[in-house]
Amino acid sequence: MNAVFGKGRRLQDHIIIGMKYKEDCRKAQIGSYAVIRSGTIIYADVEIGDYFQTGHNVMIREMTKIGNRVVVGTNSVIDGNVEIGNFVKIETNVYIPTHMKIGNHVFIGPGAVFTNDKYPQRLRDEYEPNGPILEDSVTVGANSAILPGIRIKEGAIIGAGSVVTKDVPPWNFAIGNPATISPLPEKLREPNRAKRW
Repeated sequence: MNAVFGKGRRLQDHIIIGMKYKEDCRKAQIGSYAVIRSGTIIYADVEIGDYFQTGHNVMIREMTKIGNRVVVGTNSVIDGNVEIGNFVKIETNVYIPTHMKIGNHVFIGPGAVFTNDKYPQRLRDEYEPNGPILEDSVTVGANSAILPGIRIKEGAIIGAGSVVTKDVPPWNFAIGNPATISPLPEKLREPNRAKRW
């Protein structure tokens, strides 16, 4: 293993931690009390905080920074150059592209897909890939698709199966394909807080 761990780790069989992708990469840095399940691959040049947990067959590419108490569900991919805050739950089969930012207390439902390329394989000299930004306490429903460069602001909720093509204001609800946006009901205007993390 090409990694430095804090105390109290639990590592299952058949994992790769600190996978080298170039000669001069740094060891993966993983905090205390990590639980890393079988099939997980974490590249070198990754920094992860305390109480990190993966499902099975997770891949986390290089230059990714992850905070404390983050869960990455089975078969999810974080494609590198990504920033993730604290208290984030990423459920099963989620795809997170390069150049994406995720705040604190964010929930991402199973099968959600985020994109970073407006015109795949076209106009490569005119723009840089730019993933979405999820601010604090955002909830993204199952099987949603979020297009490149979209900012989902604090406390917003994305309904299951929605395709989000424009920014979502704070404390709003986006649902449908393409998603329409409306204010959240008063009872849902509170930060995301899980009973157990």
